[in-house]
Amino acid sequence: MDFVYPQANLIAGVDEVGRGPLVGAVVTAAVILDPAKPIAGLMDSKKLTEKRREALYLEIKEKALCWSLGRAEPEEIDQLNILHATMLAMQRAVEGLVLTPDYVLIDGNRCPELAMPAQAVVKGDNLVAEISAASILAKVTRDREMAELDKQFPDYGLAKHKGYPTALHLEKLASLGATEHHRKSFAPVKRALGLG
Repeated sequence: MDFVYPQANLIAGVDEVGRGPLVGAVVTAAVILDPAKPIAGLMDSKKLTEKRREALYLEIKEKALCWSLGRAEPEEIDQLNILHATMLAMQRAVEGLVLTPDYVLIDGNRCPELAMPAQAVVKGDNLVAEISAASILAKVTRDREMAELDKQFPDYGLAKHKGYPTALHLEKLASLGATEHHRKSFAPVKRALGLG
């Protein structure tokens, strides 16, 4: 399916990474690309190798007109729920842009409340270059955070599974309990804390 771009000057793409993991923040990015500086190979971050993502991450930061990261921490996720926390993180990413976009394209099927018109695009990370760029910035940022957290909590395997509920992660959660970075409202963490 071809995506038809809205008639607007500055278009920001927004995506999130980290709705499913049991640990860490949900990270979002907003990107306004520069039409005069095209970036080859933009696509859904999950379809790229780590090496390719890292290279594109640097190229996006260098060539984009502007970009911004937003986030919602585990405490916010526990208070609001993951959907509302994701919307809040998306708002923060858009508000952090130094240029105000005329229009915002958001990956998925719903939009946060924004000060400008916005449209949700299902599978947008494959259809819209701006959203692909946002997905790459968000994923590299979050993966790096998980690698850092892995140094503090080496027994959980966070650098490998990035906080997702793999068999190893669930096993470690059951035997070691939760860290302060775990999302206490998520069922496996609740169980490990004896709350579920």
